[in-house]
Amino acid sequence: MRQLLLFLLFGLPVVAQAQVLPRYGGQRAGSTALSFLKADIAPRSAALGGASVAMPGNAQSLFINPAGIANVKRLSFGANQYWHGAGMFQSALYAVVPRKNGASSLGYFMNSLNSGPMEVRTEFQPNGTGERVFATNTAFGVSYGLQLTELFTFGVTGRFIYEQLAEYKNTAATFDFGFFYQTDWKDLSFAVMVQNFGTNTSLQGDFLAETFNRNPSDLENITNPNVFRLGVSMLAMDTERQKIRVSFELNHPNDNSENFRFGAEYDYMNLFFARVGYKINIEGHPYPVGGLGLRTHLGAHPLYIDYAVLPTDMMGLQQNVSLVFELNNDAR
Repeated sequence: MRQLLLFLLFGLPVVAQAQVLPRYGGQRAGSTALSFLKADIAPRSAALGGASVAMPGNAQSLFINPAGIANVKRLSFGANQYWHGAGMFQSALYAVVPRKNGASSLGYFMNSLNSGPMEVRTEFQPNGTGERVFATNTAFGVSYGLQLTELFTFGVTGRFIYEQLAEYKNTAATFDFGFFYQTDWKDLSFAVMVQNFGTNTSLQGDFLAETFNRNPSDLENITNPNVFRLGVSMLAMDTERQKIRVSFELNHPNDNSENFRFGAEYDYMNLFFARVGYKINIEGHPYPVGGLGLRTHLGAHPLYIDYAVLPTDMMGLQQNVSLVFELNNDAR
């Protein structure tokens, strides 16, 4: 059984990379707005190659699968930072509040991408005009996770988005819907999620610094980056001190081809975590990804530190880090 799991985790990516999987749908790349919503802002998920929709829930499930926050039993606060490269970075602040009934939780978050300053260039001033512009995307959201039965949970997220690209502005709203089912055999779990469901968006503004040899751009009715996610995870090894969990996920985005993700997480006594992942059929991501996690404490309260590193073709070495602080109910 272990040999089979190792083959599925490391053998299939090699086969798929040999173009067994066609890139149908790649012609849709760049056809949606607000692509920052697809960024894997949670380091645990990023280190697993994104194969996380069926992983057990924690506070960062706000960005992975809202059904997972139903299993959060402590008041939790978190902060994430994702360095995309080329001066771009994405930040998130969030909190998860378990309700008194013990079967549901509420989550609140802010997720923001900043491009850093960009030089204004024109056909006649290719080295820059001396002006600088910024691109900023910010989402504010609320999530609700509910445990419907002992094994089945449901979650929903609603978010309001504000976008500014130089002189152009845009507002939008999107929703996530997630389902999570966990069995009692090897912690086998299944999950389905619809991400970033919403109406079309439109940039507002008519600024055009130079009109020479240009055609006006169509800024109306641009779709959101919808993603259908289907995943499974299980414990491949479970001993008193050590655990290994493997995961698989299929992603079907509306702005690119289908892609597949594999991940594995090593857990030593719920204190130290090592993670590795691989993505299939994603342009610019031919390398494995990985990361580490550590559970420590501040006083009597648990503190989780997670880190992920993502080598890419075009954007160099991307990095992702998070801190999650939980209030110990007994200590309170």
